Amino acid sequence: MVVAIFGAVAIGLTLGLLGSGGSILTVPVLVYLVGHEGKVAIAESLAIVGAIALIGMLPYAKQKQVDWRSVFYFGVPGMIGTYGGAWLSQFVTDAAQLILFAGVMLVAAFMMFRKKATEVEELHRHPVWQIVLEGTIVGVITGLVGVGGGFLIVPALVILGGLPMRLAVGTSLVIVALKSFSGFVKYLGVLKTIHATIDLQTVVLFAIVGIVGTLVGNALSQRVNQAALKRGFAVFLLLMSGFVLYQEVPKMMHADVPPHAHAAVEHQQ
Repeated sequence: MVVAIFGAVAIGLTLGLLGSGGSILTVPVLVYLVGHEGKVAIAESLAIVGAIALIGMLPYAKQKQVDWRSVFYFGVPGMIGTYGGAWLSQFVTDAAQLILFAGVMLVAAFMMFRKKATEVEELHRHPVWQIVLEGTIVGVITGLVGVGGGFLIVPALVILGGLPMRLAVGTSLVIVALKSFSGFVKYLGVLKTIHATIDLQTVVLFAIVGIVGTLVGNALSQRVNQAALKRGFAVFLLLMSGFVLYQEVPKMMHADVPPHAHAAVEHQQ
């Protein structure tokens, strides 16, 4: 459990140092360090990420650094998408979900290698339907793999929503909290159909350690070269995604129809 706590600290520190990306460590830590099953880990990840984002957004909301229009147009479709992604998860094997998760890690690494969204010279609001579509897609991904998606939401809010960076970060935290709790609620039902439950003690411990780690990371962020840190974390994500694929692809190759799907169908009947 000590190793797992170090993992929780790493999650919080990364969130505090980079503003995003830390939540993508939550599922691997819960699966490979704590030893929880894939769907249980994803459900727990949503609760942990949601709690950290909820606390993290409070200073932004107090400073009026949340664009509630974007929360509505991006966040509400995101909540629906996350709920839908969580519903779809019952028809997918744990291995397939974790392979998809590895793909999301690769996208996150690519995003961190790219130039910052703030380097875009001319920012303007795109049509509402584009914002709604992006929010829905990111929501489905969140529901399937348990990642808050801040690394996708922030650039989308800057580029599609035309928001300045700090306003985009504050808005993103609200959206991540809403989407995470929406997916978590649905996962409680999904886990019930397969006779599994979350470990509340783990969720509370990781949330508290993650929140503290975020505060420490924020304090340290002023002293660290952000560009070098992002490149280093991107390399780490590439290595981690390779490890996840190494672990899960063989399981996927030998998997038949997911037993969860049978349980889900029987439960619906």
